[in-house]
Amino acid sequence: MTVKIAFASSDRRVVDQHFGAAEAFCIYELFGNDAAKADARLVEVAEFHDSDVVMNSFTNKHEGKLASKITLLEGCAAVYCNAVGASAIKQLLAAGIQPMKVEEGALVDELLCGLNQSLKNAPPAWLAKRMQSKDDDRFAAMEAEGWSE
Repeated sequence: MTVKIAFASSDRRVVDQHFGAAEAFCIYELFGNDAAKADARLVEVAEFHDSDVVMNSFTNKHEGKLASKITLLEGCAAVYCNAVGASAIKQLLAAGIQPMKVEEGALVDELLCGLNQSLKNAPPAWLAKRMQSKDDDRFAAMEAEGWSE
């Protein structure tokens, strides 16, 4: 069972950014296994720059900033960040991504280890739901392949 988890991090080691203002995300694939250390693999690092968003001259606000980040995180079960606004929370949850607020400087490796432990023991509701939907997808794919004897 694998699950993708994103972290708002400028250096890939610590969570140090607010979701909406994040300049970078690192996305890990976590393999739930019996190892004491998290079995995770960095699968993507994405960086955002001010030129990546469209400025709305009427409201003087950036449009598309959240949408582009949420699109990038599609397929992730959760995103860890230092803070996240109400609008972003609503959009993340609608996309099936659980926002997770942690203290600035939380170590990515420690968070991955904690998730690995919860995968083995008693995953939180958001993670259990995500794991169940992945199992449902697996069975649908098997059915689509057909059966031959």
